[in-house]
Amino acid sequence: MECSLALPPSLCHRWPVTKPHDAQNAIMARNLRLTLGDGPSAVEILRGIDLTVPDGQVLALLGPSGSGKSSLMSVLSGLERASSGSLNVAGQDFATLSEDELARARRGRIGIVLQAFHLLPTMSARENVATPLELAGQSNAWDRAGAELEAVGLGHRLGHYPAQLSGGEQQRVAIARAIAPHPSLIFADEPTGNLDATTGKDIIELLFARREASGATLIIITHDQALAELCDRIVTIADGAIASDVLSR
Repeated sequence: MECSLALPPSLCHRWPVTKPHDAQNAIMARNLRLTLGDGPSAVEILRGIDLTVPDGQVLALLGPSGSGKSSLMSVLSGLERASSGSLNVAGQDFATLSEDELARARRGRIGIVLQAFHLLPTMSARENVATPLELAGQSNAWDRAGAELEAVGLGHRLGHYPAQLSGGEQQRVAIARAIAPHPSLIFADEPTGNLDATTGKDIIELLFARREASGATLIIITHDQALAELCDRIVTIADGAIASDVLSR
């Protein structure tokens, strides 16, 4: 697959994503509910979400702050457990997995890019990318981290610490960290929320190019209608439920 965006070829190199051979859907969720608290003070965050995401699709979860879209991402990515309902992600039944099994599933198949970057301040860019790979037992973690940072345009910043990097550069490190394990499913939660418009546009082009190079499934959580319209499909979340589900291209 060739990269369709006007970016350097290094940003478009392919990686072998970790996909189950028989997977046709990256996500199958049925009647997902998330309730916080008990009794009269209980708050229903997600209210009966039904969602199927085909393998390789680029999907936007669109909604304002407080709509439940980030909570849905947390459940779909295995960061938080649903109160009820069924959830199959990358061929695995998340409802039946232990916490350790969920962590292994995330480590092997899911990449997450967050608005706040969450880089470790005492580690260099390369160390931030390599450390999760080392914890996963990757013998070539150091080399892979360097190659991934090179691919996102930071080959000259390998030894720099987060405080020495701009916001856009920090988000590039976060993208490299998320995709270095070759995930089949990538979540990006408001990936441009802390960036100016020009830098944000560059980051989105980079994220789409890296996804296109892999064929991985990409789910972007956003309140930005223009960003959502770049995706294959827009699922609008309102008051913890799906308000609309539209194929945009």
